[in-house]
Amino acid sequence: MVTEVEVQQLRSRINELEDRLKLIYRHLNLEYTDSSSDPLLSPQIQAAIRSGNKIEAIKLYREMTGVGLAEAKAVIDKAG
Repeated sequence: MVTEVEVQQLRSRINELEDRLKLIYRHLNLEYTDSSSDPLLSPQIQAAIRSGNKIEAIKLYREMTGVGLAEAKAVIDKAG
């Protein structure tokens, strides 16, 4: 059985890893998108959709979500 102390240690470690990931994103000049937010709202995908570059938007959506090509294409087509 997992103790409350172990749960707290895991939460602390997750927060630390998220902070490090945000630092890496900032260093690479990328926008960090919280995994619980909608990937369609990410600045990269929105910019690709606005510029008419659906292939780039689909690629980015797949990278962010891990979905297949057909599903990503359907989502981007619906959004743009």
